[in-house]
Amino acid sequence: MTDAGRGIALMCLTMLALAVQDGFSRHLAGEYNVWMVVMIRYWFFAALACGLAASRGRLRAAFATPRPFLQAGRGLLFTAEIVILVWAFTELGLARSHAIFALCPLITAAIAVWVLGERIGARRWLAIAAGFAGVLVILRPGAAGWDATALAPLLAAAMFGLYAVLTRLAARTDTALTSFVWTGVTGAVAMTLPGLWFWQPMAPADWGWMAGLCGVAALGQWLFIKTYEAAEAGLVQPFAYLQLVFASLIGVTVFGETLAANVVIGAGIVIAAGLFTILRARPAPGEGPLDRGAG
Repeated sequence: MTDAGRGIALMCLTMLALAVQDGFSRHLAGEYNVWMVVMIRYWFFAALACGLAASRGRLRAAFATPRPFLQAGRGLLFTAEIVILVWAFTELGLARSHAIFALCPLITAAIAVWVLGERIGARRWLAIAAGFAGVLVILRPGAAGWDATALAPLLAAAMFGLYAVLTRLAARTDTALTSFVWTGVTGAVAMTLPGLWFWQPMAPADWGWMAGLCGVAALGQWLFIKTYEAAEAGLVQPFAYLQLVFASLIGVTVFGETLAANVVIGAGIVIAAGLFTILRARPAPGEGPLDRGAG
Protein backbone atom coordinates (compact mmCIF):
# COMPACT_ATOMS: atom_id res chain seq x y z
CA MET A 1 0.00 0.00 0.00
CA THR A 2 1.31 3.47 -0.89
CA ASP A 3 1.74 6.19 1.75
CA ALA A 4 -1.36 7.91 0.36
CA GLY A 5 -3.42 4.72 0.53
CA ARG A 6 -2.21 3.97 4.05
CA GLY A 7 -3.00 7.51 5.17
CA ILE A 8 -6.53 7.34 3.77
CA ALA A 9 -7.11 3.91 5.35
CA LEU A 10 -5.84 5.18 8.71
CA MET A 11 -8.06 8.26 8.50
CA CYS A 12 -11.10 6.06 7.83
CA LEU A 13 -10.23 3.91 10.85
CA THR A 14 -9.68 7.06 12.93
CA MET A 15 -13.14 8.36 12.09
CA LEU A 16 -14.67 4.98 12.91
CA ALA A 17 -12.91 4.96 16.29
CA LEU A 18 -14.09 8.51 17.05
CA ALA A 19 -17.66 7.64 16.07
CA VAL A 20 -17.60 4.60 18.37
CA GLN A 21 -16.17 6.86 21.09
CA ASP A 22 -19.16 9.17 20.64
CA GLY A 23 -21.49 6.18 20.85
CA PHE A 24 -19.96 5.21 24.21
CA SER A 25 -20.25 8.84 25.36
CA ARG A 26 -23.90 9.04 24.33
CA HIS A 27 -24.77 5.90 26.27
CA LEU A 28 -22.89 6.87 29.44
CA ALA A 29 -24.06 10.50 29.43
CA GLY A 30 -27.62 9.24 29.05
CA GLU A 31 -27.24 7.19 32.24
CA TYR A 32 -24.93 9.41 34.32
CA ASN A 33 -23.99 13.04 34.72
CA VAL A 34 -22.11 14.50 31.77
CA TRP A 35 -19.60 16.18 34.08
CA MET A 36 -18.63 12.88 35.66
CA VAL A 37 -18.35 11.04 32.35
CA VAL A 38 -16.12 13.71 30.82
CA MET A 39 -14.04 13.92 34.00
CA ILE A 40 -13.17 10.21 33.95
CA ARG A 41 -12.40 10.42 30.25
CA TYR A 42 -10.04 13.32 30.93
CA TRP A 43 -8.32 11.53 33.79
CA PHE A 44 -7.43 8.80 31.32
CA PHE A 45 -6.46 11.36 28.67
CA ALA A 46 -4.10 13.16 31.07
CA ALA A 47 -2.54 9.89 32.24
CA LEU A 48 -2.04 8.82 28.62
CA ALA A 49 -0.47 12.13 27.59
CA CYS A 50 1.86 12.26 30.58
CA GLY A 51 2.75 8.58 30.16
CA LEU A 52 3.61 9.18 26.51
CA ALA A 53 5.82 12.13 27.41
CA ALA A 54 7.49 10.21 30.24
CA SER A 55 8.20 7.24 27.96
CA ARG A 56 10.19 9.60 25.76
CA GLY A 57 11.97 11.16 28.74
CA ARG A 58 10.33 14.51 28.01
CA LEU A 59 7.68 14.89 30.71
CA ARG A 60 9.17 18.04 32.25
CA ALA A 61 10.03 19.48 28.85
CA ALA A 62 6.46 18.89 27.65
CA PHE A 63 5.15 21.35 30.24
CA ALA A 64 7.66 24.03 29.23
CA THR A 65 6.02 26.60 26.98
CA PRO A 66 6.54 30.32 26.32
CA ARG A 67 2.73 30.65 26.06
CA PRO A 68 1.18 28.98 29.12
CA PHE A 69 -1.98 31.10 28.96
CA LEU A 70 -2.53 30.17 25.34
CA GLN A 71 -2.04 26.47 26.10
CA ALA A 72 -4.30 26.58 29.16
CA GLY A 73 -6.92 28.59 27.27
CA ARG A 74 -7.10 26.19 24.35
CA GLY A 75 -7.24 23.25 26.78
CA LEU A 76 -10.18 24.79 28.66
CA LEU A 77 -11.92 25.62 25.39
CA PHE A 78 -11.60 22.03 24.18
CA THR A 79 -12.90 20.72 27.51
CA ALA A 80 -15.98 22.93 27.41
CA GLU A 81 -16.60 21.92 23.79
CA ILE A 82 -16.59 18.22 24.72
CA VAL A 83 -19.04 18.80 27.60
CA ILE A 84 -21.45 20.67 25.33
CA LEU A 85 -21.20 18.17 22.48
CA VAL A 86 -21.66 15.10 24.70
CA TRP A 87 -24.69 16.76 26.27
CA ALA A 88 -26.03 17.43 22.77
CA PHE A 89 -25.68 13.72 21.95
CA THR A 90 -28.12 12.90 24.74
CA GLU A 91 -30.61 15.61 23.73
CA LEU A 92 -30.45 15.51 19.92
CA GLY A 93 -28.84 12.17 19.12
CA LEU A 94 -25.59 11.38 17.33
CA ALA A 95 -26.81 11.87 13.77
CA ARG A 96 -28.35 15.32 14.17
CA SER A 97 -25.55 16.59 16.42
CA HIS A 98 -22.85 15.51 14.00
CA ALA A 99 -24.75 16.91 11.01
CA ILE A 100 -24.56 20.35 12.63
CA PHE A 101 -21.05 19.87 14.03
CA ALA A 102 -19.83 19.11 10.48
CA LEU A 103 -19.77 22.88 9.97
CA CYS A 104 -16.58 22.96 12.04
CA PRO A 105 -14.00 23.02 9.18
CA LEU A 106 -15.78 26.01 7.65
CA ILE A 107 -15.81 27.86 10.97
CA THR A 108 -12.12 27.04 11.41
CA ALA A 109 -11.33 28.54 8.01
CA ALA A 110 -13.23 31.73 8.86
CA ILE A 111 -11.59 32.13 12.29
CA ALA A 112 -8.13 31.53 10.79
CA VAL A 113 -8.57 34.73 8.76
CA TRP A 114 -9.06 36.74 11.93
CA VAL A 115 -6.52 35.03 14.23
CA LEU A 116 -3.79 33.80 11.87
CA GLY A 117 -4.13 36.29 9.07
CA GLU A 118 -4.80 33.59 6.47
CA ARG A 119 -6.35 34.62 3.18
CA ILE A 120 -9.66 33.32 1.85
CA GLY A 121 -11.02 34.23 -1.55
CA ALA A 122 -14.58 34.96 -2.57
CA ARG A 123 -15.36 31.37 -3.58
CA ARG A 124 -14.39 29.97 -0.20
CA TRP A 125 -16.38 32.68 1.57
CA LEU A 126 -19.36 31.63 -0.53
CA ALA A 127 -18.71 28.00 0.50
CA ILE A 128 -18.70 29.04 4.16
CA ALA A 129 -22.00 30.89 3.65
CA ALA A 130 -23.43 27.80 1.93
CA GLY A 131 -22.36 25.68 4.90
CA PHE A 132 -24.25 27.95 7.29
CA ALA A 133 -27.25 27.74 4.98
CA GLY A 134 -27.03 23.95 5.25
CA VAL A 135 -27.10 24.21 9.04
CA LEU A 136 -30.21 26.41 8.81
CA VAL A 137 -31.84 23.66 6.76
CA ILE A 138 -31.03 21.22 9.58
CA LEU A 139 -32.09 23.54 12.40
CA ARG A 140 -35.23 24.91 10.73
CA PRO A 141 -35.49 27.90 13.11
CA GLY A 142 -39.05 29.05 13.60
CA ALA A 143 -40.54 25.73 12.50
CA ALA A 144 -43.01 23.91 14.71
CA GLY A 145 -41.24 21.92 17.40
CA TRP A 146 -37.98 23.86 17.02
CA ASP A 147 -35.87 23.79 20.16
CA ALA A 148 -32.94 26.07 20.98
CA THR A 149 -31.15 22.94 22.24
CA ALA A 150 -30.23 22.34 18.60
CA LEU A 151 -27.84 25.30 18.86
CA ALA A 152 -25.59 23.31 21.23
CA PRO A 153 -23.64 21.41 18.54
CA LEU A 154 -23.33 24.66 16.57
CA LEU A 155 -21.75 26.29 19.62
CA ALA A 156 -19.51 23.25 20.03
CA ALA A 157 -18.43 23.52 16.38
CA ALA A 158 -17.54 27.19 16.85
CA MET A 159 -15.57 26.38 20.00
CA PHE A 160 -13.70 23.54 18.30
CA GLY A 161 -12.96 25.78 15.31
CA LEU A 162 -11.38 28.36 17.63
CA TYR A 163 -9.54 25.57 19.46
CA ALA A 164 -8.12 24.28 16.16
CA VAL A 165 -6.89 27.75 15.20
CA LEU A 166 -5.35 28.33 18.64
CA THR A 167 -3.65 24.94 18.34
CA ARG A 168 -2.12 26.03 15.04
CA LEU A 169 -1.03 29.28 16.71
CA ALA A 170 0.58 27.35 19.58
CA ALA A 171 2.38 25.13 17.07
CA ARG A 172 4.48 28.13 16.07
CA THR A 173 6.38 27.88 19.35
CA ASP A 174 5.46 24.52 20.95
CA THR A 175 5.80 20.88 19.92
CA ALA A 176 2.80 18.66 19.30
CA LEU A 177 3.68 16.73 22.47
CA THR A 178 3.54 19.92 24.55
CA SER A 179 0.10 20.81 23.19
CA PHE A 180 -1.08 17.21 23.72
CA VAL A 181 0.04 17.16 27.37
CA TRP A 182 -1.37 20.61 28.14
CA THR A 183 -4.72 19.65 26.59
CA GLY A 184 -5.04 16.51 28.71
CA VAL A 185 -3.81 17.94 31.99
CA THR A 186 -5.75 21.22 31.72
CA GLY A 187 -8.95 19.33 31.00
CA ALA A 188 -8.40 16.87 33.86
CA VAL A 189 -7.81 19.69 36.33
CA ALA A 190 -10.80 21.69 35.08
CA MET A 191 -13.19 18.71 35.16
CA THR A 192 -12.20 17.21 38.51
CA LEU A 193 -14.11 19.63 40.77
CA PRO A 194 -17.46 19.60 38.89
CA GLY A 195 -17.07 15.90 38.09
CA LEU A 196 -16.59 14.92 41.72
CA TRP A 197 -19.35 17.31 42.83
CA PHE A 198 -21.84 15.53 40.55
CA TRP A 199 -20.44 12.05 41.15
CA GLN A 200 -22.91 9.18 40.79
CA PRO A 201 -22.33 5.52 41.68
CA MET A 202 -21.76 3.58 38.49
CA ALA A 203 -23.07 0.07 37.86
CA PRO A 204 -20.33 -2.56 37.35
CA ALA A 205 -21.43 -3.17 33.77
CA ASP A 206 -21.15 0.53 32.96
CA TRP A 207 -17.55 0.59 34.17
CA GLY A 208 -16.98 -1.69 31.20
CA TRP A 209 -18.56 0.93 28.94
CA MET A 210 -16.33 3.55 30.55
CA ALA A 211 -13.25 1.42 29.96
CA GLY A 212 -14.38 1.03 26.36
CA LEU A 213 -14.76 4.80 26.02
CA CYS A 214 -11.27 5.48 27.36
CA GLY A 215 -9.75 2.68 25.28
CA VAL A 216 -11.35 3.69 21.99
CA ALA A 217 -10.52 7.36 22.67
CA ALA A 218 -6.86 6.40 23.10
CA LEU A 219 -7.03 4.30 19.94
CA GLY A 220 -8.52 7.23 18.04
CA GLN A 221 -5.70 9.52 19.17
CA TRP A 222 -3.07 6.95 18.18
CA LEU A 223 -4.65 6.39 14.76
CA PHE A 224 -4.91 10.15 14.25
CA ILE A 225 -1.19 10.59 14.90
CA LYS A 226 -0.34 7.68 12.59
CA THR A 227 -2.58 9.11 9.88
CA TYR A 228 -0.62 12.34 9.66
CA GLU A 229 2.66 10.46 9.83
CA ALA A 230 1.62 8.51 6.72
CA ALA A 231 0.14 11.23 4.50
CA GLU A 232 -0.25 14.97 4.15
CA ALA A 233 -3.19 16.66 5.82
CA GLY A 234 -4.69 17.96 2.58
CA LEU A 235 -5.02 14.42 1.22
CA VAL A 236 -6.71 12.79 4.20
CA GLN A 237 -8.76 15.70 5.60
CA PRO A 238 -11.78 15.19 3.29
CA PHE A 239 -12.21 11.70 4.75
CA ALA A 240 -12.83 13.25 8.19
CA TYR A 241 -16.47 13.63 7.15
CA LEU A 242 -16.79 9.87 7.47
CA GLN A 243 -17.21 10.45 11.20
CA LEU A 244 -20.64 11.91 10.42
CA VAL A 245 -21.51 8.81 8.39
CA PHE A 246 -20.29 6.35 11.03
CA ALA A 247 -21.89 8.28 13.91
CA SER A 248 -25.20 8.42 12.03
CA LEU A 249 -25.10 4.67 11.43
CA ILE A 250 -24.47 4.06 15.13
CA GLY A 251 -27.24 6.46 16.07
CA VAL A 252 -29.75 4.78 13.77
CA THR A 253 -28.82 1.14 14.40
CA VAL A 254 -27.89 1.23 18.10
CA PHE A 255 -29.94 4.09 19.55
CA GLY A 256 -32.96 3.97 17.23
CA GLU A 257 -32.52 7.49 15.91
CA THR A 258 -34.28 8.63 12.74
CA LEU A 259 -32.88 10.80 9.97
CA ALA A 260 -35.31 13.47 8.86
CA ALA A 261 -35.09 14.64 5.25
CA ASN A 262 -34.01 18.15 6.25
CA VAL A 263 -31.10 16.71 8.28
CA VAL A 264 -29.87 14.62 5.34
CA ILE A 265 -30.20 17.52 2.87
CA GLY A 266 -28.62 20.04 5.23
CA ALA A 267 -25.74 17.71 6.08
CA GLY A 268 -25.13 17.16 2.36
CA ILE A 269 -24.87 20.92 1.81
CA VAL A 270 -22.48 21.33 4.75
CA ILE A 271 -20.27 18.46 3.59
CA ALA A 272 -20.16 19.72 0.00
CA ALA A 273 -19.22 23.20 1.18
CA GLY A 274 -16.59 21.81 3.53
CA LEU A 275 -15.03 19.62 0.86
CA PHE A 276 -14.86 22.56 -1.53
CA THR A 277 -13.11 24.67 1.12
CA ILE A 278 -10.62 21.90 1.94
CA LEU A 279 -9.82 21.24 -1.71
CA ARG A 280 -9.41 24.95 -2.48
CA ALA A 281 -6.99 25.23 0.44
CA ARG A 282 -4.73 22.47 -0.94
CA PRO A 283 -1.78 23.86 -2.90
CA ALA A 284 -1.37 22.53 -6.41
CA PRO A 285 1.96 20.88 -7.33
CA GLY A 286 4.67 23.52 -7.32
CA GLU A 287 2.62 26.04 -5.30
CA GLY A 288 3.73 27.35 -1.97
CA PRO A 289 1.44 27.17 1.08
CA LEU A 290 0.20 30.72 0.52
CA ASP A 291 -0.22 30.54 -3.27
CA ARG A 292 -3.73 29.12 -2.99
CA GLY A 293 -4.61 31.29 0.01
CA ALA A 294 -6.76 33.73 -1.92
CA GLY A 295 -8.64 31.01 -3.84
